[in-house]
Formats: sequence, C-alpha cells, structure tokens
Amino acid sequence: MRKNNAVIFDMDGVIVHTNPYHSRAFREFFSSRNLNPSDEDFAQHMFGKSNSYILTHFLERIIEGEELKMMEDEKESLFRKIYEPFIDPISGILSFIDDLYQNEVKLGVATSAPVANLDLVFSKVPLREKMGSILASENVKKHKPDPEVYLTSARNLGVSPEDCVVFEDSFSGVSAALNAGMKVVGVLTSHAIEELPPCNFYIKDYSEMSFQKVSELFK
Repeated sequence: MRKNNAVIFDMDGVIVHTNPYHSRAFREFFSSRNLNPSDEDFAQHMFGKSNSYILTHFLERIIEGEELKMMEDEKESLFRKIYEPFIDPISGILSFIDDLYQNEVKLGVATSAPVANLDLVFSKVPLREKMGSILASENVKKHKPDPEVYLTSARNLGVSPEDCVVFEDSFSGVSAALNAGMKVVGVLTSHAIEELPPCNFYIKDYSEMSFQKVSELFK
C-alpha cells in the first residue's frame, strides 16, 4: 500500500452495530402512526436506505422538504435515546483502524446517517481524531447508491477513487462504492453474501483484518 491509499468506512453496521436499534426506533415511530411493518419489509426497505426513501415507502406517499425534516428529527432522536446505552464498536475495529493509522493510511467515514448520530457514536468510540474525512447525510445532495459521498471522501483525502477501499454492509452502500470505482469489503452484519453486490472479499467482524490484508487488495 502506498501513502496515497485510503480506507473509508460506512458507520451503521460497519463501525457500530446499530441496525437493531434503528429497527426499534422505526417500529416505535410507525406504531404511533398505526403501521406495523414486518421484519422482511425492514430488511428490504430500511437497511442502508436514506430516511426519505424509508418514510416515502412505508407511508406510501412522497415525504420531502419540511415534513421530511420533522419526521427525520423525530425518528433519529428516538434512535439516539434507544441506542445510547448500547454503543459498542464492532469486534476488532479499533485495533484494525489503529493498525491502518500507524501505517499512515488515510482514513474516512462516509455515512447516510445524520451528523447528530455520528457525533453520538464518536462520543463513545474514539475514532474522530484519526479520520481525515468525515461525511454524514447533511454533507451530500445525493444519497447512496449514488457515489457522491465516496467520491467526495476521496477528494477530501486527496486520493483517487481507485486507490480507496470501502467497508460497507448494505446493498446501496456497496453499490455506491462500486459506482465510485473503489474496492469494497462487504461487512456481513446486516446481510448475507448473496444479498450484496460482488465485493473484493467479505468479513463478519474485524478480528482477521490488518493493514497487511488490506494492502493485498492493491497488489
């Protein structure tokens, strides 16, 4: 790996295991509106999707503008309240990121979550100072699977897209990274291999990961 290589992480399901808590927050949000989506519905239409997509899909009408902002704030503050006591980084990620950092790999986070969720996670998981680029949903116009968040991350880090490896756990996230022309490691916290587009390789957590293993992707 050269000095102009970068590793970029999604957050939900990649740095921390948030999806069960997002499900709980959405269930509470929807049940207060007399809606009860099934687990299958959630798996298909929630993980890795933007809030505007999720709300539009389940409420069966276009949710946008001021209404989207209000509903998003309601759901995300529910999520933060439910999740705060349980914040826990995915096994092995802190030492893996430390290994990359010691080897002068450029690091970034690119999430579809709002800044407030990122701040909450970073208040408990000490990674902020190692990240050369941090992007949340407020920082982009187009959400995953559009590559904007990953292309902007590469620009922020001063590297070209083909010199980046992305860690992603959702169909739209993996698609966004592939659309950006980057290498992708599929993190199997939310989906099985066959539910994701083809990745360079797959992991269940970071116990097997190292600077060395990522370097091999660039040979």
